[in-house]
Amino acid sequence: MTRGKFVTLIAFLAISLIVSARSTAQDDQFLMPEESAAKARQLLNQAIVALGGSAYVNMHGASCDGTASTFDHAGELNDFIAVHASREFPDKERIEYIRKGHKTILQYLANIEGLEFTSGGIVITVYNGDHAWSYDRSGVNELPADSVKEFHEQVKRSVEGILRFRLNEPGMTLRYAGADIVDLKKVDWVELTDADEHKIRIAFARDTHLPVRKAVEMRDPNTQLKTEEIEHLSDYHAFDGIETPLQIERERNGFKIFDGFYDKCAYNANLSDALFTKASLDQRWAQSGKKDAEKQAKASKKKDKDKDKDSSSDE
Repeated sequence: MTRGKFVTLIAFLAISLIVSARSTAQDDQFLMPEESAAKARQLLNQAIVALGGSAYVNMHGASCDGTASTFDHAGELNDFIAVHASREFPDKERIEYIRKGHKTILQYLANIEGLEFTSGGIVITVYNGDHAWSYDRSGVNELPADSVKEFHEQVKRSVEGILRFRLNEPGMTLRYAGADIVDLKKVDWVELTDADEHKIRIAFARDTHLPVRKAVEMRDPNTQLKTEEIEHLSDYHAFDGIETPLQIERERNGFKIFDGFYDKCAYNANLSDALFTKASLDQRWAQSGKKDAEKQAKASKKKDKDKDKDSSSDE
């Protein structure tokens, strides 16, 4: 088969998929509200089964390792960092960022500003209920209330948070939003609207029933400006009986903000509660962080001294 014929065949197949999906969507657009909600509920239940069923619903903790790329406000690549993430559901999280390149990231992942890596290339953030702390070259510090609020909002907007904790939430309405093609895959969209009028749309692959895309639409209560976040989920692998997306990409208002590639995950590993405390960060700072900070300060002082010496020589 020539290259031209091959390209034509691919285009024909793509068009066929789109026409088929649109035809199905037209058939389903006439569903009554009760029927639409029932179909949405069926798709959500199928997804829970596909993700691991009871193992997925009852998991209480997770630990994952991988690499993340972060982006600036314009969507340009900022840096690559290694990530070790630990979670105890629903509101405990500890993430260790290990710098792999040579840049210092001042804003990344959870939109935390002003954190700088230690000389050992480490930054840690810990969230535990209504409290949160950071560990970086400045020491152990409490994170601002806005960061804690955003963390809880991210948990609520996550696919895991929606499927495991929010389906029966007061004020939550469900609607089947039609068929579509996402990344050349046939999908069905489900739309959920919560009591705060936040719309969450999730696309489930028809062949696997796994979530492959999520779109969240929100409005700032003060400015009324709309924010749209899109998350792409792919490369699913099973760990401890739970299907896990090893590639996660996020966009906000059309700009890429995060791209994560995970190597492995473990579930229900009985993580210590101490891991999610300020005391654990204080202990680490006492053991190595303080020495790192002193080393950095000494190196910076020497650099400034050498710079002044060079300036004097030029004069």
